[in-house]
Amino acid sequence: MEKDKKKVTFNVDKSKNFSKWFTEIIQTAELADLRYNIKGFVVFQPWSVLAMELMYDFYEKAMQRKGHKPYWYPALIPESNLKLEAEHVQGFTPEVFWVTEYGDNQKFEEKYALRPTSETAIYQMFSIWIRSHNDLPFKTYQRAQVWRHETKATRPFLRGREFYWLEGHDAFANEEDAVKQVYEDMAITEEVLHSIFGVPFVFFERPQWDKFCGAEKTFAADTITPDGKIIQQPSTHFLGQKFSKAFNVKFLDENNKEKFCYLTCYGPAISRMFASVIATHGDKNGLRFPFEIAPIQLVIIPIAFEKNRAVIEKAKKLRGKLCEKSYRVDIDLSDRKSGDKFYFWEMKGVPLRIEVGPKELAEEKLTIYRRDTGNKIKINEKDLFYFIEKTGKEISKNLKADADKNFKGVIKDAGSLKELKKALSLNGLARANFCSIELQGKKCAEVIEKDLHASVRGKRVDAEEKPFGSKKCLVCGKSAETVVYIGRAY
Repeated sequence: MEKDKKKVTFNVDKSKNFSKWFTEIIQTAELADLRYNIKGFVVFQPWSVLAMELMYDFYEKAMQRKGHKPYWYPALIPESNLKLEAEHVQGFTPEVFWVTEYGDNQKFEEKYALRPTSETAIYQMFSIWIRSHNDLPFKTYQRAQVWRHETKATRPFLRGREFYWLEGHDAFANEEDAVKQVYEDMAITEEVLHSIFGVPFVFFERPQWDKFCGAEKTFAADTITPDGKIIQQPSTHFLGQKFSKAFNVKFLDENNKEKFCYLTCYGPAISRMFASVIATHGDKNGLRFPFEIAPIQLVIIPIAFEKNRAVIEKAKKLRGKLCEKSYRVDIDLSDRKSGDKFYFWEMKGVPLRIEVGPKELAEEKLTIYRRDTGNKIKINEKDLFYFIEKTGKEISKNLKADADKNFKGVIKDAGSLKELKKALSLNGLARANFCSIELQGKKCAEVIEKDLHASVRGKRVDAEEKPFGSKKCLVCGKSAETVVYIGRAY
Protein backbone atom coordinates (compact mmCIF):
# COMPACT_ATOMS: atom_id res chain seq x y z
CA MET A 1 0.00 0.00 0.00
CA GLU A 2 1.33 3.44 -0.93
CA LYS A 3 2.00 5.98 1.79
CA ASP A 4 -1.06 8.07 2.60
CA LYS A 5 -1.39 10.55 5.45
CA LYS A 6 -5.12 11.02 4.94
CA LYS A 7 -7.23 10.17 7.99
CA VAL A 8 -10.55 8.51 7.24
CA THR A 9 -13.60 9.14 9.41
CA PHE A 10 -16.84 7.16 9.50
CA ASN A 11 -19.28 7.46 12.37
CA VAL A 12 -22.79 6.69 11.13
CA ASP A 13 -24.84 4.21 13.17
CA LYS A 14 -26.42 1.72 10.78
CA SER A 15 -29.12 0.71 13.27
CA LYS A 16 -30.36 4.30 13.64
CA ASN A 17 -30.22 5.54 10.03
CA PHE A 18 -29.56 2.84 7.47
CA SER A 19 -30.13 5.06 4.45
CA LYS A 20 -27.49 7.56 5.57
CA TRP A 21 -25.16 4.71 6.59
CA PHE A 22 -25.46 3.12 3.15
CA THR A 23 -24.69 6.38 1.36
CA GLU A 24 -21.78 7.18 3.65
CA ILE A 25 -20.15 3.74 3.46
CA ILE A 26 -20.26 3.79 -0.35
CA GLN A 27 -18.33 7.05 -0.32
CA THR A 28 -16.00 6.40 2.62
CA ALA A 29 -15.04 2.85 1.59
CA GLU A 30 -14.75 4.04 -2.04
CA LEU A 31 -17.16 1.48 -3.45
CA ALA A 32 -18.57 3.71 -6.18
CA ASP A 33 -18.10 7.25 -7.44
CA LEU A 34 -21.39 8.97 -8.22
CA ARG A 35 -19.85 11.91 -10.07
CA TYR A 36 -20.07 10.40 -13.57
CA ASN A 37 -22.01 12.89 -15.67
CA ILE A 38 -24.92 10.70 -16.82
CA LYS A 39 -27.79 10.22 -14.37
CA GLY A 40 -28.13 6.66 -13.12
CA PHE A 41 -24.59 5.65 -14.14
CA VAL A 42 -21.77 5.31 -11.62
CA VAL A 43 -18.11 4.28 -11.64
CA PHE A 44 -17.57 1.11 -9.64
CA GLN A 45 -14.30 1.40 -7.73
CA PRO A 46 -11.71 -1.31 -6.96
CA TRP A 47 -13.01 -2.32 -3.52
CA SER A 48 -16.45 -3.22 -4.91
CA VAL A 49 -15.15 -4.60 -8.20
CA LEU A 50 -12.76 -6.99 -6.43
CA ALA A 51 -15.61 -8.34 -4.29
CA MET A 52 -18.03 -8.60 -7.21
CA GLU A 53 -15.46 -10.44 -9.34
CA LEU A 54 -15.22 -13.05 -6.59
CA MET A 55 -19.02 -13.20 -6.41
CA TYR A 56 -19.21 -13.70 -10.16
CA ASP A 57 -16.70 -16.53 -9.88
CA PHE A 58 -18.71 -18.43 -7.26
CA TYR A 59 -21.92 -17.99 -9.24
CA GLU A 60 -20.48 -18.96 -12.60
CA LYS A 61 -18.88 -22.09 -11.19
CA ALA A 62 -22.20 -23.09 -9.64
CA MET A 63 -24.00 -22.61 -12.96
CA GLN A 64 -21.32 -24.49 -14.86
CA ARG A 65 -21.61 -27.40 -12.44
CA LYS A 66 -25.28 -27.58 -13.41
CA GLY A 67 -24.42 -27.81 -17.09
CA HIS A 68 -24.66 -24.18 -18.22
CA LYS A 69 -22.12 -23.20 -20.88
CA PRO A 70 -20.76 -19.64 -21.03
CA TYR A 71 -21.48 -17.49 -24.08
CA TRP A 72 -20.97 -13.82 -24.91
CA TYR A 73 -23.88 -12.33 -26.83
CA PRO A 74 -23.99 -8.92 -28.56
CA ALA A 75 -25.14 -5.88 -26.58
CA LEU A 76 -27.21 -4.53 -29.48
CA ILE A 77 -30.59 -6.07 -30.29
CA PRO A 78 -32.49 -5.17 -33.51
CA GLU A 79 -35.87 -3.56 -32.92
CA SER A 80 -37.41 -6.26 -35.11
CA ASN A 81 -36.25 -8.90 -32.59
CA LEU A 82 -37.94 -7.12 -29.70
CA LYS A 83 -41.21 -6.87 -31.61
CA LEU A 84 -41.47 -10.62 -32.18
CA GLU A 85 -42.86 -11.25 -28.69
CA ALA A 86 -45.60 -8.66 -28.12
CA GLU A 87 -45.90 -8.87 -24.32
CA HIS A 88 -42.13 -8.70 -23.90
CA VAL A 89 -41.63 -5.62 -26.09
CA GLN A 90 -44.58 -3.85 -24.47
CA GLY A 91 -43.01 -4.37 -21.05
CA PHE A 92 -39.50 -3.25 -21.92
CA THR A 93 -39.89 -0.56 -24.60
CA PRO A 94 -40.36 2.32 -22.10
CA GLU A 95 -36.98 1.48 -20.53
CA VAL A 96 -34.93 0.87 -23.68
CA PHE A 97 -31.89 2.93 -24.68
CA TRP A 98 -31.94 3.11 -28.50
CA VAL A 99 -28.91 3.31 -30.78
CA THR A 100 -30.03 5.05 -33.96
CA GLU A 101 -26.96 6.47 -35.72
CA TYR A 102 -23.22 6.22 -36.15
CA GLY A 103 -20.39 8.51 -37.27
CA ASP A 104 -21.43 11.90 -38.60
CA ASN A 105 -25.23 11.65 -38.28
CA GLN A 106 -25.40 8.48 -40.36
CA LYS A 107 -28.68 6.72 -39.59
CA PHE A 108 -29.00 2.96 -39.22
CA GLU A 109 -31.69 1.33 -41.32
CA GLU A 110 -33.14 -0.12 -38.12
CA LYS A 111 -33.03 0.98 -34.50
CA TYR A 112 -30.94 -1.13 -32.13
CA ALA A 113 -31.83 -1.59 -28.48
CA LEU A 114 -29.00 -1.47 -25.96
CA ARG A 115 -29.63 -4.79 -24.24
CA PRO A 116 -32.29 -4.41 -21.47
CA THR A 117 -32.32 -8.24 -21.19
CA SER A 118 -31.29 -10.83 -23.75
CA GLU A 119 -34.20 -13.15 -24.56
CA THR A 120 -34.75 -11.63 -28.00
CA ALA A 121 -31.05 -11.86 -28.84
CA ILE A 122 -30.40 -15.36 -27.53
CA TYR A 123 -33.50 -17.16 -28.77
CA GLN A 124 -32.79 -16.06 -32.32
CA MET A 125 -29.57 -18.07 -31.98
CA PHE A 126 -31.38 -20.98 -30.32
CA SER A 127 -33.49 -21.28 -33.46
CA ILE A 128 -30.28 -21.82 -35.44
CA TRP A 129 -28.45 -24.10 -33.01
CA ILE A 130 -31.26 -26.42 -31.85
CA ARG A 131 -32.38 -28.99 -34.40
CA SER A 132 -32.93 -32.32 -32.66
CA HIS A 133 -33.96 -33.74 -29.30
CA ASN A 134 -30.29 -34.73 -29.04
CA ASP A 135 -29.44 -31.03 -28.69
CA LEU A 136 -31.59 -30.75 -25.56
CA PRO A 137 -31.42 -29.66 -22.89
CA PHE A 138 -29.55 -26.61 -24.15
CA LYS A 139 -28.25 -24.58 -21.20
CA THR A 140 -26.38 -21.32 -21.66
CA TYR A 141 -25.49 -18.24 -19.62
CA GLN A 142 -23.59 -15.01 -20.00
CA ARG A 143 -21.95 -12.47 -17.73
CA ALA A 144 -23.17 -9.10 -18.95
CA GLN A 145 -24.22 -5.54 -18.34
CA VAL A 146 -27.78 -4.50 -19.11
CA TRP A 147 -29.20 -1.03 -19.56
CA ARG A 148 -32.67 0.17 -18.60
CA HIS A 149 -33.89 3.75 -18.38
CA GLU A 150 -35.02 3.44 -14.79
CA THR A 151 -37.49 6.24 -14.01
CA LYS A 152 -37.53 5.81 -10.23
CA ALA A 153 -34.89 7.34 -7.96
CA THR A 154 -31.56 5.69 -8.71
CA ARG A 155 -29.16 4.46 -6.04
CA PRO A 156 -25.74 2.81 -6.43
CA PHE A 157 -25.88 -1.01 -6.55
CA LEU A 158 -29.59 -1.03 -5.63
CA ARG A 159 -31.25 0.68 -8.58
CA GLY A 160 -29.43 2.10 -11.57
CA ARG A 161 -29.67 2.43 -15.32
CA GLU A 162 -26.74 0.10 -15.88
CA PHE A 163 -26.24 -3.01 -13.81
CA TYR A 164 -24.09 -6.12 -13.80
CA TRP A 165 -25.55 -9.59 -13.79
CA LEU A 166 -25.58 -13.12 -15.07
CA GLU A 167 -28.42 -14.42 -17.15
CA GLY A 168 -29.10 -18.07 -17.81
CA HIS A 169 -31.23 -19.21 -20.77
CA ASP A 170 -32.28 -22.82 -21.21
CA ALA A 171 -34.28 -24.87 -23.71
CA PHE A 172 -36.02 -28.19 -22.99
CA ALA A 173 -38.04 -30.79 -24.83
CA ASN A 174 -40.94 -30.76 -22.37
CA GLU A 175 -42.62 -28.67 -19.70
CA GLU A 176 -41.62 -30.98 -16.85
CA ASP A 177 -37.89 -30.51 -17.47
CA ALA A 178 -38.32 -26.75 -17.83
CA VAL A 179 -40.10 -26.55 -14.47
CA LYS A 180 -37.31 -28.60 -12.89
CA GLN A 181 -34.84 -26.01 -14.20
CA VAL A 182 -36.74 -23.22 -12.46
CA TYR A 183 -36.40 -25.09 -9.17
CA GLU A 184 -32.74 -25.78 -9.90
CA ASP A 185 -32.24 -22.03 -10.33
CA MET A 186 -33.73 -21.50 -6.89
CA ALA A 187 -31.39 -24.14 -5.46
CA ILE A 188 -28.38 -22.36 -7.01
CA THR A 189 -29.56 -19.14 -5.34
CA GLU A 190 -29.57 -20.90 -1.97
CA GLU A 191 -26.19 -22.49 -2.64
CA VAL A 192 -24.47 -19.22 -3.48
CA LEU A 193 -26.40 -16.17 -2.22
CA HIS A 194 -27.24 -17.66 1.16
CA SER A 195 -24.63 -20.35 1.87
CA ILE A 196 -21.59 -18.41 0.58
CA PHE A 197 -22.57 -14.73 0.57
CA GLY A 198 -24.54 -15.10 3.81
CA VAL A 199 -27.64 -13.23 2.61
CA PRO A 200 -30.99 -14.73 3.75
CA PHE A 201 -34.06 -14.47 1.52
CA VAL A 202 -37.48 -15.88 0.74
CA PHE A 203 -38.39 -17.16 -2.73
CA PHE A 204 -41.86 -16.11 -3.91
CA GLU A 205 -44.02 -16.95 -6.86
CA ARG A 206 -44.83 -13.49 -8.14
CA PRO A 207 -48.44 -12.48 -8.84
CA GLN A 208 -49.53 -12.67 -12.47
CA TRP A 209 -49.62 -8.87 -12.74
CA ASP A 210 -45.99 -8.66 -11.60
CA LYS A 211 -44.40 -11.44 -13.65
CA PHE A 212 -41.55 -11.01 -16.12
CA CYS A 213 -42.77 -9.69 -19.47
CA GLY A 214 -43.49 -12.71 -21.66
CA ALA A 215 -43.26 -15.32 -18.90
CA GLU A 216 -45.90 -17.82 -17.85
CA LYS A 217 -44.67 -17.70 -14.23
CA THR A 218 -42.03 -15.73 -12.36
CA PHE A 219 -40.27 -16.70 -9.13
CA ALA A 220 -38.03 -14.24 -7.29
CA ALA A 221 -35.98 -14.05 -4.11
CA ASP A 222 -36.50 -11.11 -1.75
CA THR A 223 -34.30 -10.00 1.09
CA ILE A 224 -34.70 -7.03 3.43
CA THR A 225 -32.49 -4.11 4.39
CA PRO A 226 -32.26 -2.92 8.02
CA ASP A 227 -34.76 -0.13 7.29
CA GLY A 228 -37.35 -2.63 6.10
CA LYS A 229 -37.01 -2.11 2.35
CA ILE A 230 -37.04 -5.13 0.07
CA ILE A 231 -34.25 -5.83 -2.39
CA GLN A 232 -35.19 -8.26 -5.13
CA GLN A 233 -32.48 -10.82 -5.68
CA PRO A 234 -32.26 -13.50 -8.42
CA SER A 235 -35.45 -14.22 -10.32
CA THR A 236 -36.19 -17.24 -12.48
CA HIS A 237 -38.90 -17.50 -15.10
CA PHE A 238 -40.86 -20.30 -16.73
CA LEU A 239 -41.36 -18.91 -20.23
CA GLY A 240 -43.28 -21.85 -21.66
CA GLN A 241 -43.42 -21.76 -25.46
CA LYS A 242 -44.20 -18.07 -26.09
CA PHE A 243 -40.67 -17.13 -27.12
CA SER A 244 -40.15 -20.46 -28.89
CA LYS A 245 -43.09 -19.75 -31.16
CA ALA A 246 -42.03 -16.15 -31.69
CA PHE A 247 -38.44 -17.11 -32.59
CA ASN A 248 -39.15 -20.52 -34.13
CA VAL A 249 -37.12 -22.49 -31.58
CA LYS A 250 -38.06 -26.04 -32.62
CA PHE A 251 -36.63 -29.55 -32.54
CA LEU A 252 -37.34 -32.97 -34.02
CA ASP A 253 -38.35 -35.49 -31.35
CA GLU A 254 -37.58 -39.23 -31.27
CA ASN A 255 -40.45 -39.84 -33.72
CA ASN A 256 -39.12 -37.21 -36.11
CA LYS A 257 -41.99 -34.86 -35.27
CA GLU A 258 -41.33 -31.13 -35.05
CA LYS A 259 -42.07 -29.50 -31.67
CA PHE A 260 -41.48 -26.17 -30.00
CA CYS A 261 -39.05 -26.01 -27.08
CA TYR A 262 -39.95 -24.98 -23.54
CA LEU A 263 -37.73 -22.12 -22.34
CA THR A 264 -36.59 -20.73 -18.98
CA CYS A 265 -34.41 -17.81 -17.96
CA TYR A 266 -32.62 -16.83 -14.74
CA GLY A 267 -31.16 -13.46 -13.70
CA PRO A 268 -28.77 -13.16 -10.74
CA ALA A 269 -27.78 -9.47 -10.54
CA ILE A 270 -24.31 -9.39 -8.97
CA SER A 271 -24.36 -5.64 -8.32
CA ARG A 272 -27.64 -5.96 -6.39
CA MET A 273 -26.31 -8.93 -4.45
CA PHE A 274 -23.31 -6.83 -3.50
CA ALA A 275 -25.72 -4.20 -2.14
CA SER A 276 -27.32 -6.91 -0.01
CA VAL A 277 -23.94 -8.12 1.25
CA ILE A 278 -23.17 -4.55 2.35
CA ALA A 279 -26.60 -4.03 3.93
CA THR A 280 -26.79 -7.43 5.61
CA HIS A 281 -23.33 -7.72 7.17
CA GLY A 282 -22.20 -4.13 7.71
CA ASP A 283 -22.24 -2.57 11.20
CA LYS A 284 -21.66 0.80 12.86
CA ASN A 285 -17.93 0.57 12.11
CA GLY A 286 -18.40 -0.05 8.38
CA LEU A 287 -18.25 -3.07 6.12
CA ARG A 288 -17.96 -6.74 7.04
CA PHE A 289 -17.34 -9.43 4.44
CA PRO A 290 -17.62 -13.21 4.45
CA PHE A 291 -14.06 -14.49 4.17
CA GLU A 292 -14.64 -16.00 0.71
CA ILE A 293 -15.58 -12.72 -1.00
CA ALA A 294 -13.53 -10.18 0.93
CA PRO A 295 -11.48 -8.05 -1.51
CA ILE A 296 -8.59 -8.33 0.95
CA GLN A 297 -8.79 -11.20 3.43
CA LEU A 298 -5.87 -10.19 5.64
CA VAL A 299 -4.07 -6.93 6.24
CA ILE A 300 -0.68 -6.78 7.97
CA ILE A 301 -0.01 -3.76 10.18
CA PRO A 302 3.67 -3.28 11.12
CA ILE A 303 3.87 -1.58 14.54
CA ALA A 304 6.66 0.92 15.35
CA PHE A 305 8.45 -0.11 12.16
CA GLU A 306 10.06 3.28 11.54
CA LYS A 307 12.90 2.52 13.98
CA ASN A 308 12.95 -1.23 13.58
CA ARG A 309 13.75 -2.54 10.15
CA ALA A 310 13.24 -6.12 11.34
CA VAL A 311 9.51 -5.44 11.79
CA ILE A 312 9.11 -4.46 8.14
CA GLU A 313 11.14 -7.44 6.98
CA LYS A 314 8.98 -9.77 9.06
CA ALA A 315 5.78 -8.18 7.72
CA LYS A 316 6.95 -8.53 4.11
CA LYS A 317 8.02 -12.11 4.68
CA LEU A 318 4.61 -12.93 6.15
CA ARG A 319 2.88 -11.35 3.20
CA GLY A 320 4.93 -13.41 0.79
CA LYS A 321 4.07 -16.66 2.56
CA LEU A 322 0.37 -15.79 2.66
CA CYS A 323 0.34 -14.87 -1.02
CA GLU A 324 1.94 -18.22 -1.82
CA LYS A 325 -1.08 -19.84 -0.16
CA SER A 326 -3.33 -17.74 -2.46
CA TYR A 327 -4.71 -15.53 0.30
CA ARG A 328 -5.53 -11.94 -0.65
CA VAL A 329 -3.21 -9.85 1.51
CA ASP A 330 -2.18 -6.21 1.89
CA ILE A 331 0.44 -4.57 4.07
CA ASP A 332 -0.08 -1.04 5.39
CA LEU A 333 3.12 1.00 5.26
CA SER A 334 1.33 4.34 5.22
CA ASP A 335 2.25 7.24 7.48
CA ARG A 336 -0.97 7.03 9.45
CA LYS A 337 -0.88 6.24 13.15
CA SER A 338 -1.53 2.62 14.09
CA GLY A 339 -4.95 3.46 15.54
CA ASP A 340 -5.98 5.17 12.31
CA LYS A 341 -4.86 2.15 10.31
CA PHE A 342 -6.89 -0.16 12.53
CA TYR A 343 -9.95 2.03 12.07
CA PHE A 344 -9.46 2.26 8.29
CA TRP A 345 -9.22 -1.46 7.65
CA GLU A 346 -12.11 -2.22 10.02
CA MET A 347 -14.22 0.24 8.03
CA LYS A 348 -13.18 -1.53 4.80
CA GLY A 349 -14.35 -4.85 6.24
CA VAL A 350 -11.11 -6.86 6.09
CA PRO A 351 -11.86 -10.08 8.02
CA LEU A 352 -8.47 -10.50 9.73
CA ARG A 353 -5.81 -8.00 10.79
CA ILE A 354 -2.30 -9.19 11.70
CA GLU A 355 -0.26 -6.90 13.92
CA VAL A 356 3.52 -7.27 13.89
CA GLY A 357 5.73 -5.23 16.20
CA PRO A 358 8.90 -5.56 18.28
CA LYS A 359 6.98 -7.43 20.98
CA GLU A 360 5.63 -9.99 18.49
CA LEU A 361 9.14 -10.48 17.06
CA ALA A 362 10.60 -11.15 20.49
CA GLU A 363 7.87 -13.64 21.42
CA GLU A 364 7.60 -15.25 17.93
CA LYS A 365 3.88 -14.58 18.13
CA LEU A 366 1.33 -12.63 16.10
CA THR A 367 -1.54 -10.46 17.32
CA ILE A 368 -4.67 -11.03 15.23
CA TYR A 369 -7.90 -9.04 15.21
CA ARG A 370 -11.19 -10.53 14.00
CA ARG A 371 -13.54 -8.10 12.26
CA ASP A 372 -16.65 -10.20 12.92
CA THR A 373 -16.31 -10.33 16.71
CA GLY A 374 -13.96 -7.42 17.39
CA ASN A 375 -11.73 -9.71 19.47
CA LYS A 376 -7.93 -9.83 19.51
CA ILE A 377 -5.91 -12.96 20.08
CA LYS A 378 -2.22 -13.83 20.17
CA ILE A 379 -1.12 -16.97 18.38
CA ASN A 380 2.18 -18.68 17.77
CA GLU A 381 3.53 -17.72 14.37
CA LYS A 382 3.89 -21.38 13.40
CA ASP A 383 0.13 -21.83 13.81
CA LEU A 384 -0.82 -19.00 11.44
CA PHE A 385 -2.00 -21.01 8.42
CA TYR A 386 -4.10 -23.39 10.51
CA PHE A 387 -5.59 -20.42 12.35
CA ILE A 388 -6.53 -18.60 9.14
CA GLU A 389 -8.15 -21.64 7.56
CA LYS A 390 -10.19 -22.36 10.68
CA THR A 391 -11.06 -18.77 11.53
CA GLY A 392 -11.94 -17.77 7.96
CA LYS A 393 -14.68 -20.41 7.97
CA GLU A 394 -15.84 -19.30 11.41
CA ILE A 395 -16.14 -15.67 10.28
CA SER A 396 -18.34 -16.56 7.33
CA LYS A 397 -20.42 -18.89 9.49
CA ASN A 398 -20.90 -16.21 12.16
CA LEU A 399 -21.96 -13.54 9.68
CA LYS A 400 -24.46 -15.89 8.09
CA ALA A 401 -25.85 -16.93 11.50
CA ASP A 402 -26.26 -13.28 12.56
CA ALA A 403 -28.01 -12.47 9.29
CA ASP A 404 -30.36 -15.46 9.60
CA LYS A 405 -31.21 -14.52 13.17
CA ASN A 406 -32.06 -10.94 12.21
CA PHE A 407 -34.09 -12.08 9.21
CA LYS A 408 -36.33 -14.37 11.25
CA GLY A 409 -37.91 -11.47 13.07
CA VAL A 410 -38.93 -9.39 10.06
CA ILE A 411 -42.13 -11.24 9.08
CA LYS A 412 -45.33 -10.10 10.82
CA ASP A 413 -48.90 -11.32 10.36
CA ALA A 414 -51.56 -8.83 9.27
CA GLY A 415 -55.29 -9.51 9.27
CA SER A 416 -56.43 -6.08 8.12
CA LEU A 417 -55.16 -3.00 6.31
CA LYS A 418 -54.65 -1.32 9.70
CA GLU A 419 -52.54 -4.23 10.92
CA LEU A 420 -50.70 -4.26 7.59
CA LYS A 421 -49.79 -0.60 7.99
CA LYS A 422 -48.45 -1.30 11.47
CA ALA A 423 -46.49 -4.36 10.32
CA LEU A 424 -44.86 -2.39 7.50
CA SER A 425 -43.85 0.34 9.96
CA LEU A 426 -41.95 -2.28 11.97
CA ASN A 427 -39.42 -2.69 9.15
CA GLY A 428 -40.41 -6.05 7.80
CA LEU A 429 -42.47 -8.22 5.53
CA ALA A 430 -46.15 -8.66 6.28
CA ARG A 431 -47.88 -12.02 5.87
CA ALA A 432 -51.55 -11.81 4.96
CA ASN A 433 -54.56 -13.59 3.47
CA PHE A 434 -55.26 -12.57 -0.09
CA CYS A 435 -57.98 -13.27 -2.60
CA SER A 436 -55.71 -14.39 -5.46
CA ILE A 437 -52.33 -13.93 -7.14
CA GLU A 438 -54.06 -14.46 -10.48
CA LEU A 439 -55.18 -11.36 -12.39
CA GLN A 440 -58.45 -11.09 -10.43
CA GLY A 441 -56.39 -10.09 -7.37
CA LYS A 442 -54.81 -7.10 -9.09
CA LYS A 443 -57.41 -4.59 -7.87
CA CYS A 444 -56.72 -5.46 -4.25
CA ALA A 445 -52.99 -5.15 -4.88
CA GLU A 446 -53.55 -1.69 -6.37
CA VAL A 447 -55.30 -0.60 -3.16
CA ILE A 448 -52.25 -1.66 -1.13
CA GLU A 449 -49.92 0.12 -3.53
CA LYS A 450 -51.94 3.33 -3.55
CA ASP A 451 -52.75 3.57 0.15
CA LEU A 452 -49.64 2.05 1.73
CA HIS A 453 -46.99 2.37 -1.00
CA ALA A 454 -46.29 -1.35 -0.72
CA SER A 455 -46.53 -4.27 -3.12
CA VAL A 456 -47.71 -7.86 -3.02
CA ARG A 457 -44.51 -9.88 -3.42
CA GLY A 458 -46.27 -13.21 -3.96
CA LYS A 459 -46.68 -16.53 -2.19
CA ARG A 460 -43.85 -18.58 -0.70
CA VAL A 461 -42.34 -21.33 -2.81
CA ASP A 462 -40.85 -23.30 0.08
CA ALA A 463 -44.12 -23.75 1.99
CA GLU A 464 -47.74 -24.47 1.11
CA GLU A 465 -49.48 -21.94 3.34
CA LYS A 466 -53.24 -21.94 3.84
CA PRO A 467 -55.29 -18.87 4.79
CA PHE A 468 -55.29 -18.28 8.55
CA GLY A 469 -57.45 -16.44 11.09
CA SER A 470 -60.52 -15.02 9.35
CA LYS A 471 -59.45 -16.66 6.08
CA LYS A 472 -60.65 -13.51 4.30
CA CYS A 473 -58.69 -11.26 1.93
CA LEU A 474 -57.49 -8.30 4.00
CA VAL A 475 -58.55 -5.87 1.25
CA CYS A 476 -61.83 -7.02 -0.34
CA GLY A 477 -63.04 -9.37 2.42
CA LYS A 478 -63.72 -12.21 0.03
CA SER A 479 -62.67 -15.76 0.81
CA ALA A 480 -58.87 -15.93 0.49
CA GLU A 481 -57.32 -18.37 -1.94
CA THR A 482 -53.78 -17.95 -0.70
CA VAL A 483 -51.34 -16.34 1.73
CA VAL A 484 -49.09 -13.61 0.36
CA TYR A 485 -46.25 -11.44 1.59
CA ILE A 486 -46.35 -7.67 1.30
CA GLY A 487 -43.56 -5.14 1.61
CA ARG A 488 -41.96 -1.93 0.36
CA ALA A 489 -39.24 -2.35 -2.22
CA TYR A 490 -36.35 -0.30 -3.54
